[in-house]
Amino acid sequence: MNQKIVFSEVQCTKHISAVEDALYVLGGRWKIRVMIAVLGGHTRFNELQRTIKGISARVLSNELKQLEINGLVKRVVQADQTPVIVEYIATDYATTLKDVVGALADWGQNHKKKITANK
Repeated sequence: MNQKIVFSEVQCTKHISAVEDALYVLGGRWKIRVMIAVLGGHTRFNELQRTIKGISARVLSNELKQLEINGLVKRVVQADQTPVIVEYIATDYATTLKDVVGALADWGQNHKKKITANK
């Protein structure tokens, strides 16, 4: 049985505002993909670029900077080694995205099944 979800005007406004805030941080083609890769244990720049098919080095660099500004990724430079090693580590705060990413992945799988079943 389908339940109709109805938001009050206040709830609707709050939800729109909250989603706009989330999309400001995570929106775009690459940010969620980058976060999934980082949360999956990929930490070095080239490793991230290989994992995320189709992202350019310039775009990846920009996305990592934005995620760092928003407290989701920490850039760690190990200058005591040659060559210098730069890693991108998910912050504790970034782990709060796991439920969101999981929900999106579940929805995406279900949606794909629904769409392909109707063909």
